[in-house]
Amino acid sequence: MSDFIEMNGLDGTRKKITGADREALAAALRGKVLIKGDEGYDTARTIWNGMIDRRPGLVVQVMGAADIQAAVTFAAAKGLRMAVRSGGHQIAGLAVEDGSMMLDLSGMRSVHVDPAEGTVRAEPGATLGDVDRESQVHGLAVPVGVNSTTGIAGLTLGGGFGWITRKYGMTIDNLLSADVVLADGHCIRASKTEHPDLFWALRGGGGNFGVVSSFEFQAHAIGPEVLSGLIIHPFADAAALLPKFQELCDQAPDELTVWSVLRKAPPLPFLPEEWHGREVLIFAACYAGDMAKGEEAMRELRALGTPIVDVIGPHPFTGWQAAFDPLLTPGARNYWKSRDFLKLGPGTMKAVLGSVEDLPDPQCEIFIAHVGGAMARVASDATAYPQRDSHFTMNVHTRWDDPAKDAACIAWARDLFNATAADAAPSVYVNFMPEDDTDRLGEAYGGNLNRLQEIKARYDPANLFRVNHNIEPQRVQQAAQ
Repeated sequence: MSDFIEMNGLDGTRKKITGADREALAAALRGKVLIKGDEGYDTARTIWNGMIDRRPGLVVQVMGAADIQAAVTFAAAKGLRMAVRSGGHQIAGLAVEDGSMMLDLSGMRSVHVDPAEGTVRAEPGATLGDVDRESQVHGLAVPVGVNSTTGIAGLTLGGGFGWITRKYGMTIDNLLSADVVLADGHCIRASKTEHPDLFWALRGGGGNFGVVSSFEFQAHAIGPEVLSGLIIHPFADAAALLPKFQELCDQAPDELTVWSVLRKAPPLPFLPEEWHGREVLIFAACYAGDMAKGEEAMRELRALGTPIVDVIGPHPFTGWQAAFDPLLTPGARNYWKSRDFLKLGPGTMKAVLGSVEDLPDPQCEIFIAHVGGAMARVASDATAYPQRDSHFTMNVHTRWDDPAKDAACIAWARDLFNATAADAAPSVYVNFMPEDDTDRLGEAYGGNLNRLQEIKARYDPANLFRVNHNIEPQRVQQAAQ
């Protein structure tokens, strides 16, 4: 190994890491230590969002809790800034930082299902698809998100919601325990009875408190098929249909989830070719229960307007979970802006419709999810994630390939974000926050932020875990005042 490399220090200075330092770390691992020029380095630093092109000084690819412990202890002892990568899907790209250490968990993808107990244990590098596939072998599912290539770790630590959240709660509501490597290198288990303060903070507080080496979830009987699919309408009908969508969501049983997407129609095989590339309103629906009851629950939705196509029907649960993957493949440039709404007011609907008429790229879309049901029957202070009212989450999902479109696409997202401010709830889902949303931490955590800062001070007083949407230790906050 070469003599030394310079890396970012926690104190703002540059730290020299010698070849001997790297050799000692590598000797302590089952995994690998990579630097620029090594085979696998560029693959490791490449994440889902194509806008992120950063070069860490050191990549530590770990294979288990002992490797994580060795890597965290090394970073702390050397005073290094450290980013943590699991699935690499976070929109902000905070899994990697120029000149810092990357702790790469992506090789830890084991998923174990205990069908007798109805539980699932997943390592932090596992994707949602990994969890779904292994769980469905036993007719079980954990409530997770809607893109199967997303990492289970980032999704869970931010909250996690998807097609069966209304029935079974958020991902964090189904978290039973987590094995965590702390900043001081200790490995502990957090649950309702073991380190309950840390367990509370992990459920929505992001990667601020340690590195989770294993998650244990409660799973639920579902599948192997669910009643699900898309109903696609002409965009010209959207102004009349969006208020109906809101009414249906407010009245839906817990088993039924209906979301809407406004965009240019992709070349779906079941969509007439003359509609490809034209603006449309898409209703995506899933019923987590008996098929016959699902048919009845979706009757009013399917009776709305005159759709171009209606492909609601029985689908394998794992297939439905991956249905949007082709629109979310890695490598494209992505920028998001997000808002929560308790109600979709006329002003918001007008702004959304106006933005669809001015899409800067065919891949751009406005996604409006509705969550409620079981997740709304949890107290706002029961977990770090605080927004427990039944609500709509709008994600202005800007996606494109040509770097020359960066300014136009980002401006389009910000313009719609600003235009919908009047109706917005004072909250935001942390997993939808881009890197420049630095002033929205209070919205993400509301009245739970002070408690999170206190817990941070107990478990990570030096703020080792800071390359994230960072919750600073309470004492640091006080010292700055």
